[in-house]
Amino acid sequence: MEPMKSARPTPSSTSNIPTTLTPVVSVTDLVKRYDDLVALDHLDLEIASGEIFGLLGPNGSGKTTAIHCILQLLTYDKGTIELFGCPMTQTSYDLKRRIGIVPQAVAVFDELTVRENVDYFCGLYVRDKSERKQLVAEAIDFVGLNEYLRARPRKLSGGLLRRLNIACGIAHRPELIFFDEPTVAVDPQSRAAILDGIKRMNAEGSTIVYTSHYMEEVEELCTRIMIMDKGRTLACGTNEQLKALVAAGEKIVIEAEIPEAALMRIRALPHALVVVYENGKLEVTCENGEHNVADVLEELSKARIRPGRIWAEPPTLNDVFLEITGRELRD
Repeated sequence: MEPMKSARPTPSSTSNIPTTLTPVVSVTDLVKRYDDLVALDHLDLEIASGEIFGLLGPNGSGKTTAIHCILQLLTYDKGTIELFGCPMTQTSYDLKRRIGIVPQAVAVFDELTVRENVDYFCGLYVRDKSERKQLVAEAIDFVGLNEYLRARPRKLSGGLLRRLNIACGIAHRPELIFFDEPTVAVDPQSRAAILDGIKRMNAEGSTIVYTSHYMEEVEELCTRIMIMDKGRTLACGTNEQLKALVAAGEKIVIEAEIPEAALMRIRALPHALVVVYENGKLEVTCENGEHNVADVLEELSKARIRPGRIWAEPPTLNDVFLEITGRELRD
């Protein structure tokens, strides 16, 4: 599969390091109600220029509602929204031209070819035909779809269709791009190509807002992450800052035959949060501490148990997410 190309013209901002004190996105005290349901509960949010900002939350947490309010696709009950330091309204067309949207549901026209689709969406922002022709060609080249210019979307694989969706959202060279679950149901090769493309867009100046249920993607991509639920911010910071907020530390994994008496002593260790033993494998999730591995091994030594393989895994963003939002299933 041909990867996304690296040659893409640089937008007006040329660094992935914030260069201004004015946030690209500033949301203050945002409230959105649906009758008795409070979808957004006094939400505050700031995103700096050059960030890849991860927006996480369980189903129904308010992520999509927040994005739709920011983009003025939904009215809201209270709050202020500014983009690029200016108030965002339904008629802020000058601001909307600086924004790109790649929705979770692929939004292209089946009756149009790949090139015609990209040209149509680019034409919503760029009227000059010669300029648009160049931008369309560059976007198609960037996502690696030059061999499919005349193909209809129904003839494309899931991965190629996602890449067309991206081309349609970025062809006008937006400075701020919203990606909503862009890698859902694609193969690993297409996922890698999409993530590499997002990194290059950011390196070339675009500020990215990224939502996904794939925690490993968010860990890999995002400079800062916000976890929200029930319309409120629960935590916000870098990957490492979020991990420092929760009690969960490393997970110790040991292969050994362990009797119940020894398991009871391990469960009683002061820093052991969760102890699971199945099929000869012991997993101990601990609080942050310096001697967790030594404490577990000491209990095994007292029971005269000789362990097999031993390794420790640091906490993941998924561990943080589950501890902050809970483990109950959501609709």
